[in-house]
Amino acid sequence: MIIQYIQAALENANYEIIDDEEPYYGEVPGLDGVWSSGNTLEECRKNLEEVIDEWVIVRLAKGLPIPQIGSHTIKTPGEMAVA
Repeated sequence: MIIQYIQAALENANYEIIDDEEPYYGEVPGLDGVWSSGNTLEECRKNLEEVIDEWVIVRLAKGLPIPQIGSHTIKTPGEMAVA
């Protein structure tokens, strides 16, 4: 579930070259504060994957909602039904 969510987020990521020490920049629209940079596109993508993973963990720990990406969702403990 989380791996598929991260993959979907990476597929929706936007990348650009910026004037910086690490010229590759990537961000995921809809995931506030999720961005990374790197010396190569591959490094930027790897860094972005780690940022998404950490972002999901923090939001789960704080009980904050996690936006749906395509058909992929992650429910917080408060959103899960208790039988």
